[in-house]
Amino acid sequence: MKKPARAPLTFRSMNSQEIRNTFEKFFADRNHTVVPSASLIPIDPTLLLTVAGMVPFKPYLLGEETPPYLRAVSVQKCGRTEDIDIVGTTARHLTFFEMLGNFSFGDYFKEKAIPWAYELVTEGFGLDPARLWFTVHLSDDEAAEIWIDEVGIDPARLQRRDRDNFWQMGVPGPCGPSSEIFFDKGPGYGPDGGPAVDEERFMEIWNLVFMQNIQDEPYNVIGDLPAKNIDTGAGLERLATVLQGVDSVFSTDELRSIIAAAEQATGTRFEAEERSDVSLRILGDHGRAVTFLIADKVVPSNQGRGYVLRRLLRRAVRHAVLLGSRDNIMPVLVDATVAAMGEAYPDLVLRQDAILEMAEREEGRFRRTLESGHQLLDEALEPLEDGGTLAGDVAFKLHDTHGFPRELTEEILAERGFRLDLEEFERMMAAQKEQARANFKSADAADISEEYKSLVRGLDATDFTGYDTEAGTARVLALVREGEPVERAEEGQEIELFLDRTPFYAESGGQIGDTGIIKTETGIMEVGDTQFALPGVHGHRGTVTAGYITVAQDAEMSIASIRRERIRKNHTGTHVLHWALREVLGEHVHQEGSLVADNRLRFDFSHYKAVEPDELLGIETAVNQRVVENSMVATIETSKEEAERMGALAFFGDKYGERVRVVKTGDYSTEFCGGTHVPSTGQIGPLVLVSEGSVAANTRRVEALTGVAGYEYLIGIRNRLRETASILRVQEGGVVDAARGLSLRLKDQEARIAEFEDQARSDVAGRVMDNAEDVNGKTLVVVSQSGLAADDLRALAFQIRDKVRSGVGVLGSNAGGKAALIGFVTEDLVAAGVSAGEIVAVAARVVGGGGSRDPQLSQAGGPNGDEIEAALEAAREAATEALRGV
Repeated sequence: MKKPARAPLTFRSMNSQEIRNTFEKFFADRNHTVVPSASLIPIDPTLLLTVAGMVPFKPYLLGEETPPYLRAVSVQKCGRTEDIDIVGTTARHLTFFEMLGNFSFGDYFKEKAIPWAYELVTEGFGLDPARLWFTVHLSDDEAAEIWIDEVGIDPARLQRRDRDNFWQMGVPGPCGPSSEIFFDKGPGYGPDGGPAVDEERFMEIWNLVFMQNIQDEPYNVIGDLPAKNIDTGAGLERLATVLQGVDSVFSTDELRSIIAAAEQATGTRFEAEERSDVSLRILGDHGRAVTFLIADKVVPSNQGRGYVLRRLLRRAVRHAVLLGSRDNIMPVLVDATVAAMGEAYPDLVLRQDAILEMAEREEGRFRRTLESGHQLLDEALEPLEDGGTLAGDVAFKLHDTHGFPRELTEEILAERGFRLDLEEFERMMAAQKEQARANFKSADAADISEEYKSLVRGLDATDFTGYDTEAGTARVLALVREGEPVERAEEGQEIELFLDRTPFYAESGGQIGDTGIIKTETGIMEVGDTQFALPGVHGHRGTVTAGYITVAQDAEMSIASIRRERIRKNHTGTHVLHWALREVLGEHVHQEGSLVADNRLRFDFSHYKAVEPDELLGIETAVNQRVVENSMVATIETSKEEAERMGALAFFGDKYGERVRVVKTGDYSTEFCGGTHVPSTGQIGPLVLVSEGSVAANTRRVEALTGVAGYEYLIGIRNRLRETASILRVQEGGVVDAARGLSLRLKDQEARIAEFEDQARSDVAGRVMDNAEDVNGKTLVVVSQSGLAADDLRALAFQIRDKVRSGVGVLGSNAGGKAALIGFVTEDLVAAGVSAGEIVAVAARVVGGGGSRDPQLSQAGGPNGDEIEAALEAAREAATEALRGV
């Protein structure tokens, strides 16, 4: 494909790392706090994450939280899979990219954001002002005046647009007009006339969003934000395309080096042929995305971020296979990504071995899936006639459940002369995508009134006293009933009560909320749960059990102390358990979720296989050794940076401010944690693991008991052991040997019974053969065995078949009202064109069912068991006709 002629460039050539450094330094010099890149940010609903994770600064924009800084600059990792199907076919679409951004939270606005952007683009990056175009919203005269009068751009290069220059997320939240900067690549890329005419020639490089409004649905502004904010985004890869003088993001320095590794691994040359170029681009982009997702502690699964990871990795592997690669491709792509981007993201280097292990293991699974997918497809095609159409739901199941790509399904169908019901497949895919969008949207939707939202946002953060005390006094700030604020709550009413201070812990970090009693001079409330209505604002939920309660009353509070103590034991036990899991299974183990309740603890963690019994024993032993040591449990409040230097473990999905709480257990466990804990591990009591299992792909779950609950569990086991010993008439120490001996005797008896049943079937088969028919010199056996289960019927058929030298057999049974059929044809007759599948199909239609089409051995069934005799008669006629034609 001939490349268009690019207009001569004037710019300051930079590699990707220099672009990052230049951007951060420019704004750091202007008093912006450099915010390190956090976990990968989803930019679309297909990542199936809540909107709260979509914009890291959203609570600051809404005024729900006080920002730790008024100005910020970041280079943020971003993911987008909404356009995954066209990634590789264009010069600019990616699933992983980096967004450079500067932010102002109620500090500066357009008057600084616009001139600074122009200064950085023209002086910092050295782009020719004559090659730049600009857009503003139709209504934004202020931004237009700043561009023309203060910055001094040519008015002819400023265009006004409507929705293209109004930024919004597609869900309720912050929004506002925007101004964009475009770079003219030259006449070889399209017609003149600015971005309003052609956005291929005029490429957007920076979007300045003036975040000043709030919407309840897309493009429906309902008011203004508490302050005017700036939120900008400049795509690193697009800037690199311009500054490095290349035609595609895939030719920029970092991506091109990953593609080069894919070239060498597959023996395919880039930019030689468009079809192979698409595959190489996909390998470059998806390899990079997979590496960063695993580095973010995402594990492959069939839901959420794990599904996105699995889909990207499998798509990359398939394209490697299309290029002829037989060896694993993911280790090559991971190593190339780390080499290209390890300087910018040191975590990639630190976690390289773990990333390689997980990526290679997942690739191995999928390569086996590709093979098994062929088998599943073969079974689905078996009943189809030549030239038939495979149902779309079969292809969707292969794609969605087994990871079998639709394109590969279509290719195999074409080779075998079949077609795919693409319309049904696409309809099911569209329904799946729509469900993903609905899940995404509903995750941020609140089923509560605007009055409630306004009330809660107006409350100051609750002063939590529960680390030091379990009781105290406070002032009632607000009451909510049925989602509406009220001044007074009567006996029997369920309410949510807000106080200026509280010892009640609000559910977070896996720890359930406290329960207890709140009393005023006129009433009593029984608190059944405590939740955060907003970050830092405790909502006490429960029922007024006596009198009434009003706003502004003084209140006496007391939590359920015994319940809290059990929770504390389980929470500290969770930390020690987490340490033991990493100690025994490896440092790849990370928390994926937890429940810290009063009666048990549950801990979900990343691990790629079932935990072996000896490993479970080692984990439980390690925990209880730490319990016996009675290590001190200390809590420290410090800065986030200092906590990270201490080696504190943080967890995906948890949000941390600039000041954090760290729980340090002995000298072996240090974690970010805002929960409540016992002062020493000895108070945990025995920790007993009661279950281990899978909750998702590469995610395991253990449940445990501590304290009295753990002791009672062990006592229960001891009592059952004594009872078992009594039944077996042995001492407790002899139970295992006695049970083993009993099991061996049982197996021996089962073997004898099976031998007896086999002999009985042989006798039946002999009697059947005595009544066999002769048709055209061949044996025909048609047998009805009422009440025989399908497996037993099959075993009998095998014994009869062994006695038939050349012939056909059909057996049927009515077991519990359902029909079972099995037919066989000897090899010589199969070669002559006689098919067991065709004969059994005739009988299956009579009983209202169907079966396999195998010519040598066919099994079928149906719901109309009472018709079995008629079905066997139909089979007899079909078999007789087939034998007479031999």
